[in-house]
Amino acid sequence: MKHPLADLFDRAEQIENEIASREADTAAHDAGAADPVLRTRRAIDAYHPKRLALTVSEVIEETPSTRTFRLRRPDGGGLPPFLAGQYVAVYADGTSRPYALSSSPARLDHYDLTVRRVAGGRISNHLIDTLAAGDPLTTGGPLGTFHHNPLFHGDDLVFLAGGSGVVPAMSMIREIVDRGLVRRFHLLYGSRDLGDIVFREELDALAADDPRIRVDHVIQGPGADWAGPTGLLTAGLISTLTGPLGRRTVYVCGPQALYPYALDQLTALGHPRRRTRFEANGAPADPTRQPHWPADTDPAEEVAVTARGITFPTRRGRPLLDALEDAGVRPEAACRSGECGLCRIRVVKGTVHNAEEARLRLSDPPAGYTHSCVAYPLTDVELDV
Repeated sequence: MKHPLADLFDRAEQIENEIASREADTAAHDAGAADPVLRTRRAIDAYHPKRLALTVSEVIEETPSTRTFRLRRPDGGGLPPFLAGQYVAVYADGTSRPYALSSSPARLDHYDLTVRRVAGGRISNHLIDTLAAGDPLTTGGPLGTFHHNPLFHGDDLVFLAGGSGVVPAMSMIREIVDRGLVRRFHLLYGSRDLGDIVFREELDALAADDPRIRVDHVIQGPGADWAGPTGLLTAGLISTLTGPLGRRTVYVCGPQALYPYALDQLTALGHPRRRTRFEANGAPADPTRQPHWPADTDPAEEVAVTARGITFPTRRGRPLLDALEDAGVRPEAACRSGECGLCRIRVVKGTVHNAEEARLRLSDPPAGYTHSCVAYPLTDVELDV
């Protein structure tokens, strides 16, 4: 039966037919559970687990600074479904970090996590330096809103990637190929040099063989053997490579500095903000650069934090979540970018700076709630965690 709102969306009938043609999930998720509450709990956990105990089956060197860790269930079972572009939280060394899945959502026998080394990165360096085939790794279930919705985002896509920002794009491309989707995907991928390109061989092979996929590498510091585009992803270069953007959806993922820069370039091209999607990418590198950081407030000065009966010092310029974890107080967390809300806590006393990245409910600030991953204590604070 046709949905009464279907005519309001482009290609709605085609999308409904595509969904109807997919193989039905006939797994007996309630097997062995007579209690309906337990059956429901098992079904929820199968699709939205809080934790997954996985094993590294393979470590793939993508570049000198980048590894892909292929993760499987120890029992060989299937993994929870996800949408191309989503991430999982990796739990290690007393903390967590979100990493996008680079594998195709059409292949749920494994998850691929592609991790790039970050200077001073606590978890990226830990994983790259210590994780080997056969090692266990704990993750959360798939999360995130940075994915393609065919009803809203159309079937002609542009993706601006910088560095490891290509990881969610790789998942999207692999899904197009694996599922034979009627979708065009144009990746503009900026890298420092040729040796810095992640997935280069696979990307180039797919672009050569599949007319739905186009890949343009843009190299900042090319050698003499490079004849392609160089420099930054400027408005002029984007226009030259993609042509008029029109109604196409543009995805952006990469270093934090790419986001305001890409927005400026797309705005110069007249591309509407509602047609641009940015992946959440961590707490701000410097919260004092945000316009609502209080003047003359020293981010290096220490204040006292009280939570769960203990008090400890931390710098004003450090996210509360980091300080809490180091003190042994570990709220649930996943995105660490202000979006998912799992690390939501209440400020009972004191004042915090809520970064622009915080996706708070309208009722949160009056009630004292904040997302601890992007909240900074401006005074001594007491927290309900």
